[in-house]
Amino acid sequence: MEGSFLRVLNRARLFLSLHILMICFMHKGYPYGVEGKITSHTTSVSSLLPSSCLPSTSKASTRKSTLEVIHKRGPCSPLAQDPNPLNHTEILLRDESRVKWIQSQSSNGSDGLKASAAVSLPAKAGFMAQDYVVTIGLGTPTKHLTLEIDTGSPLTWTQCKPCKSCYPQSEPIFNPSRSLSYANISCHSTSCPHFGTSECAGSTCLYHILYGDQSSSAGFFATEKLTITPTEVINNFKFGCGENNGGFTGGSAGLIGLSNDKISIVEQTAAKYGKYFSYCLPSSTSSRGHLTFGKDDRAVSSVRFTPLSMVSSQFYGIRILGITLGGKRLPIPSTVFSGRAAVIDSGTTITLLPPTAYSALRTAFRNKMAKYKMAPALTPFDTCYDFSKESKITVPSIIFSFAGGVDVDLDPNGIFYSEKASQVCLAFVANRADSDLVIYGNVQQKTFEVVYDVAGRKLGFGPNGCS
Repeated sequence: MEGSFLRVLNRARLFLSLHILMICFMHKGYPYGVEGKITSHTTSVSSLLPSSCLPSTSKASTRKSTLEVIHKRGPCSPLAQDPNPLNHTEILLRDESRVKWIQSQSSNGSDGLKASAAVSLPAKAGFMAQDYVVTIGLGTPTKHLTLEIDTGSPLTWTQCKPCKSCYPQSEPIFNPSRSLSYANISCHSTSCPHFGTSECAGSTCLYHILYGDQSSSAGFFATEKLTITPTEVINNFKFGCGENNGGFTGGSAGLIGLSNDKISIVEQTAAKYGKYFSYCLPSSTSSRGHLTFGKDDRAVSSVRFTPLSMVSSQFYGIRILGITLGGKRLPIPSTVFSGRAAVIDSGTTITLLPPTAYSALRTAFRNKMAKYKMAPALTPFDTCYDFSKESKITVPSIIFSFAGGVDVDLDPNGIFYSEKASQVCLAFVANRADSDLVIYGNVQQKTFEVVYDVAGRKLGFGPNGCS
């Protein structure tokens, strides 16, 4: 009898041991809490800091409709180095200005964004995106141009000759007179939309787009051959050929608009790509990501989808339900997020949270990071650390819960904004009031395959889309 009991006990111990080993194997050694949630990540300090340009590890490199995404100011950038680059303070101030403009478009801060008075192109369209660029081909023969990507802008445009007023850019300015496929759009054509401040030059359609920071682009609204890859070509693509442009920095040739608007690339390629695109923003300025048009079934298997709302033709809306830190749900009243509009934006750097939510996040984060030396604040961040004496750090996990049962466990690079090893800051900022529009910024999106199924009204997150 005793022998039988011992055999059963030993089998139970063996089963438990195998079960624990299986969990450790499946979860790659990450510490897990009692509810199965990851509680922390251990990462090297060097991975949070810029380095030399790293080779691409993007899972989308073999997709036929994929562009490489590069940080505009990083060592991989195809743009010439700006002799007078913006410092971190200036970059963050520009980001703050973009946030203020987006929130100024909100209706009471909680009912979504007001639709623009213009039919297709608002008189003001946010700010020039600051961070990420792709290189496309335009014209016949093809000229390669590096454009900033922005999910909050509708129009794709580039600077064009003859320039009446153009800012410095790294590549030669596009010359439409040397392209066999360029054509102006007639002012009387249905393809000439009603712009916020439009007029015609004779019978030729013009555009004028003014951004919230008073930068602007104006010129001819035209069609051209757009080359995404050698095998992916969009004929008669409508774009802005700007001869009067100002207020931009960084050397890019213009912007590619990814918002849900009839003149955006998303709508113009709907027949080909089904209003479906995805991107992966790299973990650091030294890494590479991708922007892909169209659905790839191989990439969708690991993607979890949350409902996507169109709070206007310019912004993509999402619903945040709560935040978990270190395996424990933060004590944020459900009313703080419920009924509040939130948008996901590729051009805003930092995530803006309701003050009540940010306060809970900051308190819990500081408690978990108490063993590390704090550093002076870096405006607008108030929780910074000195990791100059550390080679590795253990960071509490931060998980965002979205509608539809989608939990997004942020990459460590999506938790911090790094000025230098001696000043690494928690990359979240509080709004002025709980009622202000929440903006889910690009730092928190790093390394995820972020999928926009615009036709299906779904937004997806897939882990490890790039590194």
